[in-house]
Amino acid sequence: MDSLSPEPDLEAVTLRYVLGQPEHVGGSRRYLELLHGNFTALPEEQRGPFLRAMRDDARQISDVELEFMLQPGEMIDWRDRLTAAWLIGFDRRTRFRAVLAELLLGSELVYAGQGYCFALTRFGQPEDATILAAYLDRYLPRTDRHYNQPDAMGGLLHLDYLLGTAQAARFLGPDGPWSRSAFGGRDPMSRADRMAVLCDIAEWIMTTE
Repeated sequence: MDSLSPEPDLEAVTLRYVLGQPEHVGGSRRYLELLHGNFTALPEEQRGPFLRAMRDDARQISDVELEFMLQPGEMIDWRDRLTAAWLIGFDRRTRFRAVLAELLLGSELVYAGQGYCFALTRFGQPEDATILAAYLDRYLPRTDRHYNQPDAMGGLLHLDYLLGTAQAARFLGPDGPWSRSAFGGRDPMSRADRMAVLCDIAEWIMTTE
């Protein structure tokens, strides 16, 4: 963060971006709707206002505020990091790629990694696929660590589809890392389909006035 920039007010940032105040229709806190992509299950009369508010805030939030919410190297609340990552992904602020990669590979907090995987997938570039593959290399063998492996795999598969690559293939053989992992019983393609839906929604709302 620029040392000359004033530090944002934590309470104001939390109210505005993490809780979504003033609350959108339905009254749920924003981070709870972002968690697991729960907003996709909102009734249309609630989902529309939620997405429009996300679009507006993704455009308006400053890089300084996003850096403040992410706080690399510090154990800030997962809600702040999750929300920041979604806002970054919606607006495709690829300048945060290195920070998100560091946070994803560090896996310091629960849930926040969902947002990192979404943002990296939404960026849609080969270097984002490389980051997700590096995460899977590190954490798929850790059968005692149920982190964000399904989200990372779903994102990698979706990026393979978009980019015409096959980075996920080495994880998915009959006796490959995925089948030997704690998630071996899950269909990775269902996670790819889910990530595709989330990215399509973000693209739609960010290009709609």
